Amino acid sequence: MAATEKAVRKALRNVKDPELNLDLVVLGLVYDIEVDGNSAKATISLTTPMCPAAGQILEEAKEAVAGVDGVEEAEVELTFDPPWTPERISPLIRSSLGI
Repeated sequence: MAATEKAVRKALRNVKDPELNLDLVVLGLVYDIEVDGNSAKATISLTTPMCPAAGQILEEAKEAVAGVDGVEEAEVELTFDPPWTPERISPLIRSSLGI
């Protein structure tokens, strides 16, 4: 079974920012997902370049992508271009957070 972008995005919902206890997808930290055959690459950001949990989040994201059926090669790239802002969070979640 071939991996899909949807399956990778679903897997990344299991990776949470430990400070906010919200997943990468809900926070709008997943910038791009590319699936090519058995390879999958996710480009993600963090809420701040100084995030103390950066290593943990990147490792968990890579494990999540690698765990998707059909993925044999997983890569997670970190970017801060464009910088993350709370506007990337869906309006419904933002209002429930009071931001």
